[in-house]
Amino acid sequence: MTDAEIDAKLAEFDLILPHAAVPIAAYVPVFIVGRFAHVSGQLPFIGSDLLKGRLGDNVSLEEGVKAAQVCALMILAQLKAALGSLSRVDRVVKLGIFVSSTDKFTDQPKVANGASELMVAVFGEAGKHARSAVGVPVLPLGAAVEVDAIVAVHD
Repeated sequence: MTDAEIDAKLAEFDLILPHAAVPIAAYVPVFIVGRFAHVSGQLPFIGSDLLKGRLGDNVSLEEGVKAAQVCALMILAQLKAALGSLSRVDRVVKLGIFVSSTDKFTDQPKVANGASELMVAVFGEAGKHARSAVGVPVLPLGAAVEVDAIVAVHD
């Protein structure tokens, strides 16, 4: 898939690729080993605002889905910065979705769909992936959602 095709897919869904965020701690955003890019967990920044809180408490399911989608967009931005082009992506292999939630909230898979559906919308069949959707009591900076990824790439 070419960069122009990827840009067209993003535009079709009214999505804009953000600038790749700088790390907030001692890690690298993307580490490439062989044919795999490992993308560090990305938080749901909308502009300079971080979507904070917990699902099942003060964050709605709809806000959680949007947060996962925003995290997935940042994964794409990090990949583009590291690879130079999203056309180097062969397949999204796995997403890890972490949802800050109460012990009564059990819709983590629905929240995760925000990230998963974005990858399929952008990459088609190559965007289908394995994933984990895990509820956790707290995330860095109080974020509502965090998403990391493993992506197969080529030269």
